[in-house]
Amino acid sequence: MTDQELSDRTGADAEAQASFRRPGKVIALHLNYPSRIAQRGRVPAQPSYFLKPSSSVAESGGVIERPVGTELLAFEGEIALVIGTPAKNVSREEAWSHVAAVTAANDFGVYDLRWADKGSNLRSKGGDGFTPLGPRLIDARSIDPTALRIRTWVDGALVQDDTTAELAFPFDQLVADLSQLITLEQGDVILTGTPAGSSVVAPGQTVEVEVDAPDAAGSPSSGRLITTVIQGQIEPGTHGAGPQVDDLQRSEAWGSREAAGLPALPQPFELTAELREKIASVGTATLSAQLRKRGLNNVTIDGVRPTHPGERMIGRARTLRFIPNREDLFETHAGGFNAQKRAFDSLGPGDVLVIEARGEAGTGTVGDILALRAQALGAAGVVTDGGIRDLAAVTALEIPAYSQGGHPAVLGRRHVPWDTDLTIACGGTAVQPGDVIVGDDDGVLVIPPRYVEEVVEAAIVQEREETYIAERVAAGESVDGLYPMNAAWKKRYDEETR
Repeated sequence: MTDQELSDRTGADAEAQASFRRPGKVIALHLNYPSRIAQRGRVPAQPSYFLKPSSSVAESGGVIERPVGTELLAFEGEIALVIGTPAKNVSREEAWSHVAAVTAANDFGVYDLRWADKGSNLRSKGGDGFTPLGPRLIDARSIDPTALRIRTWVDGALVQDDTTAELAFPFDQLVADLSQLITLEQGDVILTGTPAGSSVVAPGQTVEVEVDAPDAAGSPSSGRLITTVIQGQIEPGTHGAGPQVDDLQRSEAWGSREAAGLPALPQPFELTAELREKIASVGTATLSAQLRKRGLNNVTIDGVRPTHPGERMIGRARTLRFIPNREDLFETHAGGFNAQKRAFDSLGPGDVLVIEARGEAGTGTVGDILALRAQALGAAGVVTDGGIRDLAAVTALEIPAYSQGGHPAVLGRRHVPWDTDLTIACGGTAVQPGDVIVGDDDGVLVIPPRYVEEVVEAAIVQEREETYIAERVAAGESVDGLYPMNAAWKKRYDEETR
């Protein structure tokens, strides 16, 4: 397609089109799509960026060389924003008006060289041909930036398929944020992150990326951005850092240890269905007594009461921490896909989200929408040492919750959502991700994984003995020597229950 044809399609002038062919700046975002964030296991609080040289830009139909001595050349299908008019210190409301077009991009990188970059990505992602763009531009005025689709194929097989509906950092935020730091000029390109599915390609393979707006009038598309991988022939010099790889880089380049052909890491403690059934057969009071015998006294989340009296809650802990509200921090950390939303959105079957609210009951820390999200994901419960908003609606859900009670105030009255999946304090006790959480009408108990099986087996024995004791007391026996059982009663118990 000629520059004039591109200009006709986007409404941009020839100068802008020429700038797009060799932009002054290519700015790339590290993480944005929830699917990729979950895969990486790193949840960004704010957008972070790196620069790619304009000489890395290439057109569709070209080739990319995998450097000699490397094995981990990875593709990343992305949506590229092309700036149409200069932007400096613009607001989010006006940011999109400075974007002329969107198109497909492929943010290639060589993971073998990441060790030398220290976050700059210059060696790993700055090589000639490492930023293919195009082939066509989609007029930004004709589409909703939250309704775009990004797809990537390797040798004809679809490997990435995602949308912009739930980005951690919407496109207007990226433009506004970057314009605070630097002037975005006509033709500058912003790469907006890749979804899950990025992986390694080898010489001879072909990667295709397409961006489209399937719900917009005419279903505009960038067309397929096609790049073929070839093997480089030039040996690297000795005047700079050379390739190095380890299992972490292989895992991240391929997308998983399994895809990289690496053995699985040791699995965390598994709360099996059989073990859940055993835990459900004993009360928290009995479990607490067994933990006390093992020197663990500070394992109760105090001051909370259930929304579902008479119901048991059993699961593995996931954690969320709120810090005291400070207006400037709330402004920077409470918007968008913040820590609170990320915590709820990442729950899995059997998880119990435990929330550190510092015992502050003067505001809600969870409401009906997020509790409903936890239920939809199969979570086992929510525990907060703060308040619950929309208490009646949360109580009506199937998922159990424990709190200090209801409160109508929104989060910002007392809290800033800060971070997830770390050791927290809730209700006066420490809680770590992976701890086993058990709740009933007596309260909520935290059991370190290494104690679970031993404590539960002992609790089952204790409750059998206590059932026998209760029967004897009901029959008129004195508790003297029976509760707890002395040697004589113990012998009689063994004989009668053998």
